[in-house]
Amino acid sequence: MSKIALITGATAGFGEAAARRLAAEGFNLIITGRREERLEELKKSLTAEYKIEVLPLCFDVREIEQVEKHLGNLPENWQDIDVLVNNAGLAVGLNPVQNGVLEDWERMIDTNVKGLLYVTKTIAPYMIKRQKGQIINIGSIAGREVYANGNVYCATKHAVDALTKGTRLDLLPYGIRVSQIAPGAAETEFSVVRFKGDQNKADNVYKGYAPLTADDIADLVVYMVNCPPHVNIADVLILPAAQGSTTIIEKKL
Repeated sequence: MSKIALITGATAGFGEAAARRLAAEGFNLIITGRREERLEELKKSLTAEYKIEVLPLCFDVREIEQVEKHLGNLPENWQDIDVLVNNAGLAVGLNPVQNGVLEDWERMIDTNVKGLLYVTKTIAPYMIKRQKGQIINIGSIAGREVYANGNVYCATKHAVDALTKGTRLDLLPYGIRVSQIAPGAAETEFSVVRFKGDQNKADNVYKGYAPLTADDIADLVVYMVNCPPHVNIADVLILPAAQGSTTIIEKKL
C-alpha cells in the first residue's frame, strides 16, 4: 500500500481540505469524524477522483473507548500510518469566565486536548514500531495570545502548543517528526459552531477582509509532509495578511 495519512475531524474545514490535498498527493487515507454521511460522501468523492483507498471511521475523539476500538485495532494493511493530522477541535461560546457554560468548557477540553491525546497515544505505537512517521497538530493563534472571553478555548490551544513540544521530545528517539500549525482567522465552520448555529454572527467575523481558507491550511500540511526526511517544520503561525494579532484585524468596511 502507498503512504497512509490519518486525519481527524475530516468532515469539514481544515480536515476535509487536508484530506483532498493529501489524496491528490497519492496518499491513502483514514478519515474520522462524527458525521457518518459526510465521511461516506468524502470517501466516494476521493476514491472516484484520485483512485486512492479510503477508510472512513465514524466516532467521537472525546471517547477513549471509541478511539481505542477504531484506531487501536486497525486492519493490518492500514497500520503503517505515515502522517497523523490531529485536526479535530472546536470553540464553543464566547463568555467571560464568570459566565462560562460548563458544558461548553467540557466540550472544548474533551475535544481539543483529551481527544488529541487519545488519538496520539493510540497511533504513536504504530509509528514507533516502524521508527518513522509525522504528527501535525492543528493549534491556533489562540495558543499564542489570549483574548477577552476566549478563556477556555485559548487555554486548550495553549495546551496543544505545549503538547506538541512535549510530544516532539518524547518521540524524537524514534525518528518521528512532530509539528504544529497555528492558524489565525480562517473562514470555516469554526464561527458557526462557536456561535451555536448563528450564521449572521459567524458571517460578521469575516466581513471587511480576506480571511484564511481551509485550502491555505491544507497547502501548508502538504508542504510540511513533502519536506525531506531530515527537515521538520516544527511550528508555523499562519495569518491572513489583514491580521496583526488575535484581536487586531484591519477591516475595510
